[in-house]
Amino acid sequence: MIHATIRVIEVVAVFGTISSLGYYGFCIVCAVELLRERKHADEGSRSTQATPPVSIFKPLKGTDPEMYENFRSHCLQDYPEYEIIFGVSEANDPAIQLVERLKGEFPARSIQLIICDESLGPNTKVSNLVQMAKRAKYSFFVVNDSDIRVQRDYLRRVLAPLEQENIGLVTCLYRAIANFTPTSCIESLGIVDFCAAVLSARRVEGGLRFGLGSTLAFRSRDLEAIGGFEALVNYLADDYQLGQRIVERQLAVKLSEVTVETVLPAYTLREFVAHQLRWARTVRTSRPRGYSGFVITFGLFWALLALVFSGAATWAWQLLLTVLVLRIAMMLLMGRGVLQDRQTYKLIWLLPLRDLIAPLFWFASFLGNTVAWRGDRFVVSKGKLAKVI
Repeated sequence: MIHATIRVIEVVAVFGTISSLGYYGFCIVCAVELLRERKHADEGSRSTQATPPVSIFKPLKGTDPEMYENFRSHCLQDYPEYEIIFGVSEANDPAIQLVERLKGEFPARSIQLIICDESLGPNTKVSNLVQMAKRAKYSFFVVNDSDIRVQRDYLRRVLAPLEQENIGLVTCLYRAIANFTPTSCIESLGIVDFCAAVLSARRVEGGLRFGLGSTLAFRSRDLEAIGGFEALVNYLADDYQLGQRIVERQLAVKLSEVTVETVLPAYTLREFVAHQLRWARTVRTSRPRGYSGFVITFGLFWALLALVFSGAATWAWQLLLTVLVLRIAMMLLMGRGVLQDRQTYKLIWLLPLRDLIAPLFWFASFLGNTVAWRGDRFVVSKGKLAKVI
């Protein structure tokens, strides 16, 4: 009986390892395809593009690392006409001081700060967006998270695809700037993995069906057609919901060639665990089938399991080595190639630790439905939020 059980575990582990190798290979194919798309886009880019006036929304709560520099990058855009609307839900939010400082440095830039004192639903970010949208002057919107830093040509490049009527939403991949604490570095590698999963989903589904909080660019009329921000105020993954509803209107979600940046905090262990669980449960409740498929991405875990239960057979060592080589190749191509993240080389030695931690969070995500988000706790059911009092 024991021998049979060991044999079953060994077979499952081998199957999991081979599946992971297939996934890594698929990610490499997706990354190469994207790099080719970018090359063709650069070669065929036009010298002139439409530059419609645009409203940038920055919902805030609390502060992030290097937050002022993130804000400042939005004021340095090579773009003829735009406004930036910041929104907070509390009049004593510490981010307000940074916005006021920004106004002082850029007096010619159209910058609004709105105190969004109405609570329209459990997602405070979206509740703020509802109130911010009422103050927007323009009919093209860009929403991105408070921790996002952008390049000078960001607006030109993310708005260009919206010239095509069949495109309803533009979104961006992002790279992380780690501060070289262990938790921050592991999170940075996790973001590279996440972006690889985005490219895989794009190819499997024949295009993206969701947006990323790093950038959401769209027309106000398309937002109104899906019920406005009000339709998203009860959901945790508002970026996912926005993209899904845009696609349901027979419009496409376009992945921009732009890669933006986020600066990671120096997480304590407790903060790191809470953040990873929130991310895992967000994806699980938003894309349950895709999230279940993540089980085939844990190549190192499966290869080590096969090594142990095969009695350290020669073939198991060879399988483990193959996993490590292909896994590192995938991460370097995604990190350095696609995301242009120079830190990936420096952090790659932490990849085995990242790959052994990831299955634990994947499993733990199924053990509950609570998440911690910006100081509050919520219960998530079918993607919807309920605040824990």
